[in-house]
Amino acid sequence: MRIRRIGTMCAVVVAGLLSAKAANGQDKAQIEHGIKVYAAQKCNVCHAIEGKGKKTGPLDGVGTKLTGDEIRQWLVNAPEMTKKTNAKRKPVMKNYAKLPKEEIDALVAYMQSLKKS
Repeated sequence: MRIRRIGTMCAVVVAGLLSAKAANGQDKAQIEHGIKVYAAQKCNVCHAIEGKGKKTGPLDGVGTKLTGDEIRQWLVNAPEMTKKTNAKRKPVMKNYAKLPKEEIDALVAYMQSLKKS
């Protein structure tokens, strides 16, 4: 009985580790996709990451400052977020609501990965 319990606990731990590894691989793929979408949408015209792009719109650390939902709202409803946050940047951020959900999700994953060290 005790051996069965230990075996069950080991199986649960291994399954958890494998799931975490798969999730990390998936997250990495999602972030890499987000980097490609960021480049394809020419986000660096208005924003900068690690000093590359328009320096007055840095995104470094955005993953620490905003939640995933807030980042998503900036992408799909920029006018509302501009109003809500009283943002004054010009030009006003354009809406990306017409991007496929997979691309929005990838951009959100990429932005969330930008944490302050």
